[in-house]
Amino acid sequence: MSCNLAVVGCTGMVGRKFLEVLEERNFPVKNLYLYASAKSDGKVLKFSGKDYVVEELKEDNIKNKKIDIALFSAGGSTSLEFAPVFSKYGAVVVDNSSAWRMDKDIPLVVPEVNPEDIKWNKGIIANPNCSTIQALVPIKPLYDKYGIKRIIYSTYQAVSGAGVGGYNDLMEGYKGNPPKKFPFPIAGNVIPHIDTFLENGYTKEEMKMINETRKILHDDTLKITATTVRVPVVYGHSESINIELKKDFELEDIFNLYRDCKGIVLKDDVQNGQYPMPIDAAGKNEVYVGRIRRDFSLDSGLNLWVVADNIRKGAATNAVQIAECLIKDKK
Repeated sequence: MSCNLAVVGCTGMVGRKFLEVLEERNFPVKNLYLYASAKSDGKVLKFSGKDYVVEELKEDNIKNKKIDIALFSAGGSTSLEFAPVFSKYGAVVVDNSSAWRMDKDIPLVVPEVNPEDIKWNKGIIANPNCSTIQALVPIKPLYDKYGIKRIIYSTYQAVSGAGVGGYNDLMEGYKGNPPKKFPFPIAGNVIPHIDTFLENGYTKEEMKMINETRKILHDDTLKITATTVRVPVVYGHSESINIELKKDFELEDIFNLYRDCKGIVLKDDVQNGQYPMPIDAAGKNEVYVGRIRRDFSLDSGLNLWVVADNIRKGAATNAVQIAECLIKDKK
């Protein structure tokens, strides 16, 4: 079944990646509509060898089209204003911003983890935070098989997670120029500060990981803490995940579990220098898992090292996978 598809925020880093991933995956597009702010009105972008003209995002340019699915990556305020407009005219919106993620009436979906939640959407589906997406892909099989008491997230996040401004800060920083996006230089540095700080001492990014994990797993009892750090890497977030399981486990069973998991590439042969790194994951859609080992400091403790391309699986690819599920459900 082919569909009429809109991409909102098509000129941004994730918006352009939407188009790239859609084309790579041969997404069945009947008609494609591209939207961005007024300053991009009239720009021409290529998709599958054809030229498409970008339109200004406004209701008059939406209501005269029969759009089935709209992929959004245009920021929270734009999503709050325009996602309901697309929904009103019959589209299902898959939104990459944080605007709708914690709304109890909006499903928050990672297709390998909770695709069943797509079915109860009322016109808007939220794409989780990039760091949450890649963490949940390997966490869900453990949750199902062993149960989980506690999770400790430590993340090492690429500058592209902050958009073009983050990328520019890194490149310009190597030339000795001061940062414009980040509060401190990122070249040759790490910054333990992603998004704004809250009264509890955590950043918004850290609380996103905590709250989104609970929502996706439908488990408010999970004990979770997080520290998120920006590092001088262009593409690919890395995460050290420490998990306390409810049941004991054999380490070989964890390896076997991940060998059979959709969307996971197991890369763990430390004796031969095989473990996931951002340069492995950049440009790929899978989540890479390695450095799997017991945490000997507690019963049933497990350490994982998890890496994924934050612009692909952490954003564009996950959204396109949700769209693919929507089409499959309509057949």
